[in-house]
Amino acid sequence: MSRADVLVAAALSPLLLVQAILLRKRALRLPEASGPRKGRSGQGPDLGVLIIGDSSAAGVGTDTQDSALTGQLVSSLAAHHTVDWQLIASTGATTPTTLKRLEEAELRAFDVVIVVLGVNDVTRGGPLVGWLRSHRKLRALLRDRTGAQRLYISQVPPIGAFPLLPDPLRWLLGRRALRFDAALLTAIESEPDCAYVPLPETLDSRDMAEDGFHPGPVIYAAWAKEMARRILSDRPSR
Repeated sequence: MSRADVLVAAALSPLLLVQAILLRKRALRLPEASGPRKGRSGQGPDLGVLIIGDSSAAGVGTDTQDSALTGQLVSSLAAHHTVDWQLIASTGATTPTTLKRLEEAELRAFDVVIVVLGVNDVTRGGPLVGWLRSHRKLRALLRDRTGAQRLYISQVPPIGAFPLLPDPLRWLLGRRALRFDAALLTAIESEPDCAYVPLPETLDSRDMAEDGFHPGPVIYAAWAKEMARRILSDRPSR
């Protein structure tokens, strides 16, 4: 946190604690989207796609993977490629827990990897420098274990716009999310195989899931469309 935010958080700590406790008690817990987490689809040149991440990558906020980020992304890519894809994601995942999970997993070769992480790192209060270190290790592992040509790093979502959160907790977490996102963008700017993918600017909070914290199908569709556009624009023309 910045010094100013530390002072604000200290002054508001009793209220923030109460808000956090009440939020945990009343928050609606939605399941991860049902459906397969790997497959092969489409026609054209082969394209291996690995998606890793947290509850948003797992499709929380929609019923099936078909209408979640992965399903809609694969559908868009499959119009141009034979997509061999896999999803490794879970609710509550942080960058360190994902790193540990992948260290213990059997990973195969993929052409591109999509990373959807950051929300839980922000909300759980760990230091920014530690998160950046874990993210750097994660990127190195993905390069080494998958041989991916490109890593697509999704924006840390704008938590300050999440309807579920009350102020001042929303304000404080929103500022923290912005700092994490800006630091991540700076960290990967010098890595030519990394692409930062922002969320669509036209997102409407009314299109979020009923829990007020996760994307709904409309947001997943816009997100997947932008991710697919970036991936396809980076593929060599044939």
